[in-house]
Amino acid sequence: MTRLCSHVAAGIALAGVPVLLLCGSTPAASAARRPGANVQAERSPAPVTVQDDAALREVVRLYVNAREARDPVAIGALFTADVDQLVSSGEWRRGRDALVTGTLASSAQTGGTRSITVETVRMLGPGVALVDGRYEISGLAGGAVRRMWSSFVMVRQDGTWRISAIRNMAPTTPAVGPGAAPR
Repeated sequence: MTRLCSHVAAGIALAGVPVLLLCGSTPAASAARRPGANVQAERSPAPVTVQDDAALREVVRLYVNAREARDPVAIGALFTADVDQLVSSGEWRRGRDALVTGTLASSAQTGGTRSITVETVRMLGPGVALVDGRYEISGLAGGAVRRMWSSFVMVRQDGTWRISAIRNMAPTTPAVGPGAAPR
């Protein structure tokens, strides 16, 4: 049985949900640090319900639509107050106001038409979900298309799913090949 240390994680939370970390001295924690380790949680989150799956996908759709409309009120309404975003350039945006401002500035600067196609929806715990999607900006200068990935951490607040974190990633070509270890 894996022993969890709540004292190590005091004050650590993901989207307002307390996080428990594996103790550094437990066999499970040691195994987790070994390359290729597959340490399973003792209790898996509940599967995504049809209703939650649809609601989470709808939040992503509303986010894209609000961005395309450049509607600061609609964009802000989708976020938690403490939302953060790491964009593909490496810039961190923290807080609802910073995300709304950054989102509008980014859309104005790059132009194009955005779309996000949700690929996976996974529950991380009660009222916390991870949504991953292919993010594409088409119609850029010279007809270019920018292809990325976006991950959203969403939390249910007062019965409504809201975006708590966004991570954007622009894939690069592997230097050696698929699945190659870093040099």
